[in-house]
Amino acid sequence: MASVAGRPALSTHFYQLGLQAKVVLSQLPLLATSIVAAGISGLIHPPSLFSPGIQWGLALQILLLIPCAAIPWRRLPRGSFLAVPVLDFVSVALLREGVVPAMMGVGLLAVFPVVWLAGSNIAPRTAVAAGGLLTLATVWVPLFLSGTATFDDLARPFLVPLIMVGVGISAQVVTSSMEAQRTALEEKDQALTDALDASRRREQLLDAIVDTVGVGLLAVDDHGHDILMNRQQRKFHALAAPDGVPDPNETQLMIFEADRASVIAAEERPVRRAVLGETFADRLIWLGSGTDQRAVSVSAKPFRDDSGNFAGSVVTFSDVTDLVTALSMKDDFVSNISHELRTPLTSILGYLGLALDESPLLPVEVVQYLKVAERNAERLLDLVSDLLSIASHQMGIQPRRTDLAELILLSIDSAAPRAAENNVRIENLATEPLTAWLDGARIGQVLDNLLSNAIKYSPDGGTVSVRAWTGPGTVSFEVSDTGMGMDEAEQAQAFTKFFRSGAVRRTAIPGVGLGLLITKTIVESHGGSIELRSARGVGTTFTVTLPAGAPEGDADGDGGTHPLQVPAASDGGR
Repeated sequence: MASVAGRPALSTHFYQLGLQAKVVLSQLPLLATSIVAAGISGLIHPPSLFSPGIQWGLALQILLLIPCAAIPWRRLPRGSFLAVPVLDFVSVALLREGVVPAMMGVGLLAVFPVVWLAGSNIAPRTAVAAGGLLTLATVWVPLFLSGTATFDDLARPFLVPLIMVGVGISAQVVTSSMEAQRTALEEKDQALTDALDASRRREQLLDAIVDTVGVGLLAVDDHGHDILMNRQQRKFHALAAPDGVPDPNETQLMIFEADRASVIAAEERPVRRAVLGETFADRLIWLGSGTDQRAVSVSAKPFRDDSGNFAGSVVTFSDVTDLVTALSMKDDFVSNISHELRTPLTSILGYLGLALDESPLLPVEVVQYLKVAERNAERLLDLVSDLLSIASHQMGIQPRRTDLAELILLSIDSAAPRAAENNVRIENLATEPLTAWLDGARIGQVLDNLLSNAIKYSPDGGTVSVRAWTGPGTVSFEVSDTGMGMDEAEQAQAFTKFFRSGAVRRTAIPGVGLGLLITKTIVESHGGSIELRSARGVGTTFTVTLPAGAPEGDADGDGGTHPLQVPAASDGGR
């Protein structure tokens, strides 16, 4: 039996069969029906089985089945197999002459070769016409050969060929429609196959990319099941796994806080938060234990389905061990250098103080120079102290009842000489008394830093404005300039330790990039906030908002030190 791709022909669609199998299967229905018709004729009139018509008709059909199965029709010219249904009309004519008169309907067996011709889709109109004419020939030829044909005899069977023409047309239409549908289905199937191949190639490419990147990638669905985990993330997972636990769940993993010792609670772990749909970035954790422990920065972002419902999250794990180590080494370096600088500065201030004790015996100019040296040495010592405070992540404040307007006036007077050198005009719009509970020295340092920056970064002149106001339970002040300004990227890093904008570096304006970090630290130590607005070539405005009331438990205003725990991530400077 013919087969396609190893499957039996009977379990395969007809259009999927080879041409030889199609020819055999197209011939079999006529042979089977002819045998049944001959058998019925024999039952009605047994001698009819021995009539030459039935014997030759059946013999011809059996003989035709042999070439149907044996001839390689695909190698012959297209349509060669149609010789079989044409010869079938001869067998039908023989059978029609051999059966008993009561079975004259046997002529309708011509419908099989008619359908075969019309359904071949080869010269459809010719095939339909040929089917009708050959059906008519099965009746007329025997009449002509008998020599007794009359006009009535020839006209009587004319309806059957007409019916066969209709059947042929119907078969041709159905075949054409099915062929068109089959072609469309094959095109769709090919398109789907191509799409699947392209999708498979993209998936392979994505897998290669995901496994190549040095960042751990994890995708989870809304139930917390892993959808994707790349090679790097599998390494992180193995690093955090306890000994003897080959496949730990999330709660068993060794995940620690930034101090490398405190275990993160199960509900606070990054993957758990991601499964709950949270969005976060740069969450610092430590994975594993001992010398193999690694610092990892974790970020998560949810994704949604077509209906906008939460469908899962993508979590990234970046190894930042080297960066964390470098930052720690940098803090140690700054702390050590600050300690080394503090001793000689203290000595310098001591000798300057001794020299100033002899001021009545010294010329006025020398006393002036000594005071300038002493003031700058004190500022340098304050800077060194601040560096030590930042390195140790602590800065103490002593809030007292203070007039903010007076602090502004003192800072403006101190900055006036430098402003004159840069051709910068300072506007003081804060002349009304503004009493608040502040550490006057520290807020004065904030004002000095902001005014110094405003003048320094207005090298071509301009205006620096200072204003202040009160709000519900707060006091605020603002320092704005018309200098070079900063773009958005520089504003995002303005409060980063040792950061200096590109324009500042190109103009060689002196500075170390600690002023804004120290300023922000002091403001936050008061429980306040600082806001930056800037535009390149337009200028910069810093707005500081501070609580105006006395600290809790210090209503009598006698002060007290309140240390600030400075987060390591709040490093900044301009």
